[in-house]
Amino acid sequence: MSIRYGAPPPQRYSSQSSQYRPSPAPPARAPSQYGAPQGAYYGQPAYGAPPGGPPAGADPQLWQWFSAVDTDRSGAISVTELQAALVNGNWTRFDLDTVKMLMSIFDTDRSGTIGFNEFVGLWKYIQDWQNVFRHFDRDRSGSIDGSELAEALRSFGYNLSPTLLSLVEQKYASGPTDRYGPPPGITFDRFVRACVAVKTLTEAFQRVDTDRDGWVQMNYEQFMKIVLSAP
Repeated sequence: MSIRYGAPPPQRYSSQSSQYRPSPAPPARAPSQYGAPQGAYYGQPAYGAPPGGPPAGADPQLWQWFSAVDTDRSGAISVTELQAALVNGNWTRFDLDTVKMLMSIFDTDRSGTIGFNEFVGLWKYIQDWQNVFRHFDRDRSGSIDGSELAEALRSFGYNLSPTLLSLVEQKYASGPTDRYGPPPGITFDRFVRACVAVKTLTEAFQRVDTDRDGWVQMNYEQFMKIVLSAP
């Protein structure tokens, strides 16, 4: 079996797909507002742009969104501002762990904030994941259930056992699990984090599994580093 360790969202679910292609300016109050700036409804900022205007060559619409999120007019977005801006399809805010994960990925200069150029990459990343989420949310419930999660991970090259899939589903479910009923679905923010966690752990295991036989020998510190590296 060929495992595509760390596979990104499949290209066939990207914004080039006609079925899932987002419009240049999504309509206000669209039914699936994954990642829209809260209060801005996909590019209608609730706040005025900071003085000085966008950088040369910047997309004016993205600059508007960036300005809407940068509520303190510092010219950069903090963790708090980013969490306040990002919402799921059910209008709940992204959980803090997911926001911190996004910050760690896109804060390339390690300033602790997101500048405009970093925000451009973050916004595209969220849009790409929106397309993936919508594709696998077969019942259009606004969340991912166990079978949808399994299908998504398989498409990325991760064939997890039923036991592992159940653990992932329970860990990233959007609410407490009722042991007498099915686990609650996984919201968009937690779905992204779950997929990144599987990717991170798989890549970490692969680095230790040098002969690719699916078995490794490691000490306690190596094990803890792998576990603590997961988002």
